[in-house]
Amino acid sequence: MNKLWTDFANSLWHDWRGDGHTEDRLLMTKWQAAFLETWKLQAPLPIPAGEIAGLQQFRESLRGFAIQLSMDTAITQEMVDAINEKLGLSPATRQLKQDDDAVQMVWLPQEHTWRSVMAEVAASFAQSLAAGLGSRIRICENNNCKWVFLDDTRNRSKRFCDDKMCGNLMKVRRFRERKKSDST
Repeated sequence: MNKLWTDFANSLWHDWRGDGHTEDRLLMTKWQAAFLETWKLQAPLPIPAGEIAGLQQFRESLRGFAIQLSMDTAITQEMVDAINEKLGLSPATRQLKQDDDAVQMVWLPQEHTWRSVMAEVAASFAQSLAAGLGSRIRICENNNCKWVFLDDTRNRSKRFCDDKMCGNLMKVRRFRERKKSDST
């Protein structure tokens, strides 16, 4: 279950295989363009140099909140205040939109800047919390990965962002550790 805010929070990529390599994808114009296209947002490309630090700081705040919530911590006033601050960064209106037979409420920013993108990321996080998804926020148990994700399993037992990549890698590592300890 990918959300706008999780995609943004995961823009600091860690090599899940464990070689220690990281990429700050917020600094990559190609990633920025794909992010905006995926989430139907508009902002100037590349991100203006003066706005990078604020976006990185917000990403770290979101990741910190996700870590706290993944440890069954209740939503704090600090989280609420930080998200409300970001929600106020960009004027926007909401509008009811009808597509085919579906009706949805859409957000219409009054400006197309990275500040408005940050406000929409904050809104996505706030909507997740308001929908009761705070207890489903997880951090991948592969310490090399550190991916933020929402646990969409019925029994809330998902431990890895992707069972085929991180889950399988950790299973193989545990198997090899057992074999190694059995042979000594």
